[in-house]
Amino acid sequence: MTSVSVGSGVVVGPMEDLQLGESRAYAVQDKQIAVFRLTDGTLRATDAVCPHRGGPLADGQFDLGKVVCPLHQYAFGLADGRCTSDDVGSVGVYRVEDRDGEIVIWP
Repeated sequence: MTSVSVGSGVVVGPMEDLQLGESRAYAVQDKQIAVFRLTDGTLRATDAVCPHRGGPLADGQFDLGKVVCPLHQYAFGLADGRCTSDDVGSVGVYRVEDRDGEIVIWP
């Protein structure tokens, strides 16, 4: 899907493509951003690549508060991007929302 701008946000796809408990990486401008649809229906978005060794965060396990990189199990907060381990950097977090059935990200 071609991304479309909405204000300063970018539409990356329909909500129906991301079911409860699923995540997916999207190319947004010059970034890869992982979007997580939590089991309570809310959306969260972070950088899609782990700063440790480039693991695909969209493929990691996640809950309402964190995502765990599938390569080396480093955990990152979905609200602030901070790693729970001191020796690994943080990931960026982004505003994301469901707008009329479309996933919109502000990179």
